[in-house]
Amino acid sequence: MQVNLFHDGAKYKIFIVEDDNSIAASIKKGLEAWGCDVCLANDFSNIMDEFVAFEPQLVLMDITLPFFNGYYWCGEIRKVSKVPVIFISSASDNMNIVMAMSMGADDFIAKPFDMNVLMAKVQAMLRRTYDFGTDTHLISHKGLLLNLDNQSITFDGHAIDLTKNEFKILQMLMENIGRIVKRDAIMEHLWDSEEFVDENTLSVNMTRIRKKLDVVGLYDYITTKKGVGYIVE
Repeated sequence: MQVNLFHDGAKYKIFIVEDDNSIAASIKKGLEAWGCDVCLANDFSNIMDEFVAFEPQLVLMDITLPFFNGYYWCGEIRKVSKVPVIFISSASDNMNIVMAMSMGADDFIAKPFDMNVLMAKVQAMLRRTYDFGTDTHLISHKGLLLNLDNQSITFDGHAIDLTKNEFKILQMLMENIGRIVKRDAIMEHLWDSEEFVDENTLSVNMTRIRKKLDVVGLYDYITTKKGVGYIVE
């Protein structure tokens, strides 16, 4: 018997990272029949941007992939998210299973697999995970990940925490990619808190943000529009 799976009244979102089109399409069809919202990976050189854009509640990951293997991408996901990852692979020897678990995977399903078994494992993982509310919210641009849950940034595997104001400023800029955000608008946004922010305080915070971006290897990520404001292009 099939049942629809929902999370907070919405469909569960499943991200499939599988380069075999027939297998990916088969899994997608099965999950959609259960009422899930499914996204197939397209750019295997940049899985993280697709992961962040889709914001899945679960990832199904093959091991053997173009460019980087599933272990690598599982490790990258684990740097920014606790979303459950289930490996699906024909490389089902003990060493690969141990490696998958050590990289942060939550389960391992060997190919070929019975679709009913896969669906049962997915259903159990979703219900077990989201009974405890472990959603993670991220914003991504040019490889930089802004974690809205813990107010940190991650780039190329390097993570740095932000202060409250640094986080609010960078979030505002990354939510307005390609648009100039005026200094007055930023200060008004920060004034929503109990802390008073003047022109000098804003400049100091911008300098600190730029230094933290430099530390992770992102130079000139924020452009100053003199006399107007700032832009992330």
